[in-house]
Amino acid sequence: MNLNILIVDDHPMTVDSYVNLLSDDQFQENTPNFIKSYNCEDAHNKIILNLKQNINIDVALLDINLPPYKQLNINDGIDLAFLLKEKFTKCKIVLLTMRSEPLTVDKIIKGIRPEGFISKNDINFESFPVICKNIIDGEIFRSSTIVESQRELFKKNINWDHHDNQILILISQGVKTVNLTDYIPLSMSAIEKRKANIKDQLLRGKGSDKDLIEKAKTLGLL
Repeated sequence: MNLNILIVDDHPMTVDSYVNLLSDDQFQENTPNFIKSYNCEDAHNKIILNLKQNINIDVALLDINLPPYKQLNINDGIDLAFLLKEKFTKCKIVLLTMRSEPLTVDKIIKGIRPEGFISKNDINFESFPVICKNIIDGEIFRSSTIVESQRELFKKNINWDHHDNQILILISQGVKTVNLTDYIPLSMSAIEKRKANIKDQLLRGKGSDKDLIEKAKTLGLL
């Protein structure tokens, strides 16, 4: 039985390393078939091609930071994960990252619920294939840096939902409040209420967007 594994990373050597590590006899029960990609546009096209050909994608290893596909607003591995969850509902998503900001981590876990979420700093050539095999066998895995990042939010007693995280992250990226409805499926009044709640928690209600972002960075949230 074939196991179709999509690997997306903008460093070809990294993709080849993953292929080599997962070609080991760890996967002897299922012969791995690798679909390699290096950016969001190519990955999108391969996802859609497999869908049209009725070929399942069983596992996806996605780097979070990827060259975007601006035409379809697919900006990173997170957007690819959402696409895969929609098109291949049983696909096991493994996200890999060098970033571990608490808000980004929380947004990903709440929004995507990936089967695997791994900081690249936490893995090596020996542990990586074992982790992937366990995920394929049904385990949920969070690497130590990701777990610690989640704890940071709990320590600060911040319990926002996916949309609250998006609001703060988008503002930090320079998106104006008036344009947030282009990214978040909420009304402007709902967004403004959430933003006011965020300011209440971080700034006690007083301060500009710039103050809000600086405070979030000071707390290590961004």
